[in-house]
Amino acid sequence: MPTSLSANTMSVVKATVPALEAHGLAITRRMYERLFQDAAIRDLFNQSHHGESGSQPKALAQAVLAYARNIDNLGVLAGAVERIAQKHVALNILPEHYASVADALLGAIRDVLGEAATPEICAAWGEAYWFLAELLIGREATIYRDLATKPGGWNGWRPFTVESVTRESETIRSFVLVPADGGPVLRHEPGQYLGLLLDLPQHGILKRNYSISCAPNDRAYRITVKREGKADQAAGIVSTWLHECAAPGTVLSVAPPTGEFFLDRETRDPVVLVSGGVGLTPMMSMLETIAETSPDRPTWYVHGALNGRVHALREHARAIAASNGNLRLQTFYAEPEAEDREGEHYDKSGLITADWLVARTPHQRATYYLCGPKPFLRALVNGLLREGVPADRVRFEFFGPADDLVEVPKQAA
Repeated sequence: MPTSLSANTMSVVKATVPALEAHGLAITRRMYERLFQDAAIRDLFNQSHHGESGSQPKALAQAVLAYARNIDNLGVLAGAVERIAQKHVALNILPEHYASVADALLGAIRDVLGEAATPEICAAWGEAYWFLAELLIGREATIYRDLATKPGGWNGWRPFTVESVTRESETIRSFVLVPADGGPVLRHEPGQYLGLLLDLPQHGILKRNYSISCAPNDRAYRITVKREGKADQAAGIVSTWLHECAAPGTVLSVAPPTGEFFLDRETRDPVVLVSGGVGLTPMMSMLETIAETSPDRPTWYVHGALNGRVHALREHARAIAASNGNLRLQTFYAEPEAEDREGEHYDKSGLITADWLVARTPHQRATYYLCGPKPFLRALVNGLLREGVPADRVRFEFFGPADDLVEVPKQAA
């Protein structure tokens, strides 16, 4: 492959920015329509992101537009490329799948733009696509190799058995997974997620990612899953099945842990973990890890829940805090109920705010890790930056395609 794009290709792709601004979403929607005509390719994707919300086509439209705008300065997209590569590995995307995407994308450009999609434009986008594809393929090959060669590691889908199921709240359950072959597991980075593949009657092949909610170890993973939506809605099929059907002895197909959002364990600088709702899952992995491996590290854990009925792992977090004098725990309830007693079950009513965090944490030295729903992240990430926290120390994870956070500044690579 060429080591760089030709000047002509960069110029032509840059010139298509206005067309992408106007028709980008139509192109990506059409691309997925063409792509999913092949059932084998369709089954590679998480279909919950292609339902009524159309979140994945929106995310891809934003990514294509960003690529076109920065085609002559691709370094600014390094973080996005890493995030995509990690997601692809969790879905077991392989080099041979890229040709199908290329055909669908270029066909969609021709379908939507019609005569405006000149041979020169199609040729330039073909070159641009394969240049990016080769970057991703190369990075994914490195990730696959690292995952396979580390102790307990593997590639693809490995059978795991549900060892135990724990009800954490009215809407959240934890599942401990152990390898069906009795072997060890790869030690994950605290904050990473697992890919799950299920073949469910009447639904077919479904794939989902769930954050690991325990500290790294050699024996097992724990995932903590919120029951989403309804069983007949794409977003709720897998979580509902897990809540209603997964029990000790159930076998699941699991991809190795991946993800670029994880705790920096090379430093002992202060850390502030901030979560909303089920966004607590990667934070619990980080919290357990800090307690086990660096208990002298100054740590704040601030969690927001609607109320006590849906607050998961409350007592577990309290037990960790009680045994560690360097950990400060604060809990917000947005809508506390009569049985929720302030000072006993939670510390403060209302929502977590950036100014509250900055006033109570060493914001000029700490690194902030945030995970939660879209409004939660939009408010806190932007708020922390406005309060003067350096951008490279505000790190966040979101569940779902990146278009959910288009108003949030790009995470530092």
